[in-house]
Amino acid sequence: MTAPDAAQGVPEERAPGERRLHPVTPLRRAWAPIAVIVGWAVHDPDQAQRQLTRLTTTTLLLAFAVIVPTAALYGFLTWWFTHFSVTGTELRIRTGLLFRRTAHIRLERIQAVDVTQPLLARIAGVAKLRLDVVGAEKKDELAFLGEREARTLRAELLARAAGFAPETAHEVGEAPAREVLRVPPRALALSLVLTGATWGSLIAALVVPPVLWLATHSLWTVLAAAAPLLGTAGASSVGRFVAEYDWTVGESPDGLRIDRGLLDRSHETVPPGRVQTVRIVQPLLWRRRGWVRVELDVAGSSNSVLVPVAPREVAEAVVARVLPGVVVPAMSSLSRPGRRAGWCVPVWWRGYGLAVDGDVFAARRGLLRRHLALVPHAKVQSVRVTQGPWERLWGLADVHVDSGADKTVTARLRGAGEAAELLRGQAERSRTGRRAARADRWMA
Repeated sequence: MTAPDAAQGVPEERAPGERRLHPVTPLRRAWAPIAVIVGWAVHDPDQAQRQLTRLTTTTLLLAFAVIVPTAALYGFLTWWFTHFSVTGTELRIRTGLLFRRTAHIRLERIQAVDVTQPLLARIAGVAKLRLDVVGAEKKDELAFLGEREARTLRAELLARAAGFAPETAHEVGEAPAREVLRVPPRALALSLVLTGATWGSLIAALVVPPVLWLATHSLWTVLAAAAPLLGTAGASSVGRFVAEYDWTVGESPDGLRIDRGLLDRSHETVPPGRVQTVRIVQPLLWRRRGWVRVELDVAGSSNSVLVPVAPREVAEAVVARVLPGVVVPAMSSLSRPGRRAGWCVPVWWRGYGLAVDGDVFAARRGLLRRHLALVPHAKVQSVRVTQGPWERLWGLADVHVDSGADKTVTARLRGAGEAAELLRGQAERSRTGRRAARADRWMA
């Protein structure tokens, strides 16, 4: 767990084995003072423009001559006073110019270690190391390290988290990975074309601005509405293609590895035993090709996608690796609510379904865009039954299953008696499931 300690004005000797980040790091940190000025200009553009018009060319050149060296000095000092080291039990990161901060990250509480490379970092041959830690709201990171050094440190941290002794952790190296899935770029592009969200955002970006112009004749109103709409359209199509390009899933002793990205490369790990919920999503236009998308919730991790698009049988094979022994139920095998649910939720009640076996609680929702959520019994934190006045009138109730990732899966519109039985049965299945739960440690 990260435990920052701040010391004001107290000198701290450099511990043995401490290392600095890559020498290109000051170039990244030197932008901070300039970013403050740019942020002020964006926040108050009128005032910034007035101040700019008052300055002469000589003043601007002098300001430029002061700001650039100051930014460079700031970047260098922040790099110079940043150290990290791996001790017998923790990773320590010391930062701070005036106020010292030391982060103590317990090795046994590390859940995942990811290596990311933005485009400029790839050109410079450096990488960023990001760590998921139990109990931490955000990831700690080391930015930047040499690409080889980042991979070596990642392998050492994983080995130490798995319980290897410090003297042998360096020798373990990175565990080999066997490729399980690679998404072809053509299939990814076609899947985005066949996604309703892509067309919906694109149509909105093309239709709304002209309508606003006819209604208001205000250019600023049109621009204010068009910018976020175009950004949403780009993010749901081009942005997703760039982020999910060359998506590769590999199996290794430290979990499933995900490599992805066209411009920015990301190397992530789905740690074994930490997956709380798996969702299999199938948009309407994907059904003819038999494609699905697999999303997941991992406690304390930002990983949210396991497979962006793949045939259903291939996706289920990947799911079997994060949920060993689980058989994904077919959509047709899920039990629908009774016909009384049609009076409570007309038409759409047919999109709900439920299946419970010895391994998972599976609930389906959606008539056009299907969602099938799987929660292993061992990951269930609580079970609730809710019943609104309209549901009470028809003798129906909803069963909510809460997982460890603060997510809820709901089986809607079940009979009141069935819901009460599910509540009692799920409590017992969760208790017995935790006894046989898979270990959360790497390589265990």
